[in-house]
Amino acid sequence: MRGCRCSMIMGFTKPIEHFNLQRKKVITMNTLYVGIDVSSKSNVIYLMLPNGDKHSNFSVANSHEGSTQLVKRILSALTSHSLDTVLIGLEATSVYGDNLVYFLREDATLAPFNRKIHVLNPKQVKKFHDAYNDLPKNDYVDSFVIADCLRFGRINKEVYMGDYRYKALQNLTRARFFAVQNLVKEKQRFMNVLFKKYSTMTQEKVFSDAFSTTALAVYDEFESAEALANMDLHELTDFIIEKGKNRFPDPDAVAKAIQKAARSSYRLPKTVNDSVNQVLSISITSMKALESQIKEFDKAIKAQMELLPNVLISIPGIGPVYSAGIMAEIGDINRFNSQAALAKYAGLAWKQHQSGGFESEVTRLIPSGNRFLKYYLCEAAFSLVRCDKEYSDFYRLKYKEVNRCQHKRALALTARKFVRLVFRLLRDNRLYFLFCLHYIVKDGFNTFISCKVFIRCQSKSFASSVSQCISEVVCIPSANTQFICKL
Repeated sequence: MRGCRCSMIMGFTKPIEHFNLQRKKVITMNTLYVGIDVSSKSNVIYLMLPNGDKHSNFSVANSHEGSTQLVKRILSALTSHSLDTVLIGLEATSVYGDNLVYFLREDATLAPFNRKIHVLNPKQVKKFHDAYNDLPKNDYVDSFVIADCLRFGRINKEVYMGDYRYKALQNLTRARFFAVQNLVKEKQRFMNVLFKKYSTMTQEKVFSDAFSTTALAVYDEFESAEALANMDLHELTDFIIEKGKNRFPDPDAVAKAIQKAARSSYRLPKTVNDSVNQVLSISITSMKALESQIKEFDKAIKAQMELLPNVLISIPGIGPVYSAGIMAEIGDINRFNSQAALAKYAGLAWKQHQSGGFESEVTRLIPSGNRFLKYYLCEAAFSLVRCDKEYSDFYRLKYKEVNRCQHKRALALTARKFVRLVFRLLRDNRLYFLFCLHYIVKDGFNTFISCKVFIRCQSKSFASSVSQCISEVVCIPSANTQFICKL
């Protein structure tokens, strides 16, 4: 509509006046704005008064002593100008700002004041900097831009994860995430090197699990493909039985398949073969170490999750890994006003492309967002597709709507649907139940029909869902169908 400027996110329309009201709530005449440009060695600080004038601009070391000096300068500015609120902002720059945030949040001398800390998206700060065409690019200017961004008033709440339990869980889940990624990459490198030694064995997939204990023993303990091919079949069978702990139903067939693949593999020069054996041996050691790390992370994550209410584990297909990863990245759900805000934080929101009477139907996902949360939501949604018919049907529907990027699009939309469920469960602190109820219905011809009804609810009370059950039962295509009883 002309004359009405609106912002649309996932189908929700918010008038521009809404943001103006938010801005008015933030802007006060008793606020000191502190912009901090963080680096590994030093922090550059800009103190801005409520009217936008400069109070001071200085640099301190990125250490405990430097942070103590920073707090003293902030207290001096607050008391000298009779201010009661301090807004502190810094960019999310790797790990260099985490210790500073902890220090500022825990410092007792700032407790009497209304203290708020914002960890800003670097892209947001850059775009704000671009609005000043004549500004150079240096640390002091960056600290000014951050302070002025705070004063502008488009940030109305703390975005930092205040509950340290979630931050501790996040440290563990992210460490596990990178360990898994390293393990996947190490396995890929291992298979590439293994092809040089046993080319046919990797092609024909002799072992159902290429990284099983038996398979790794075969790769590591035999010097070359020729040695494996010339080995006595009975000895090889005994080797397979020993390493496989007698779990193979037909070890003779496995031994024959291994020798056949070894005979068909390329023969390497001794010098090259020796180097390949060294690489494989070191790679096997690395993979076992990474697997051991992941197990230790799982134990630590399980212990940390016992300190938090884990309602997501009640969703079918959402195990401890996905639930822990999602909760670690979300933190306190009260940080988000709506499920749309949570989806945008995860990067599961789409750009709008509209001009005049034209509005594009093909839009891309926003490039920003928490990549870890997006990963866990998408992986959990895909797992839910395999376990829940509702999500499975939704995924297939979205998959068939387009001819390009079918899986990627369908998965993103399914994850977006999953966000609504996650938000509701975490906000209400409720479990997810999937009931299967059997009913007997009778039509006008006195025919008794047994019906199976699946109910999804977010309440611990079973009685609250009975009305929903009945409404689904009477929707059977028969005008005379009547609800009789529950089996």
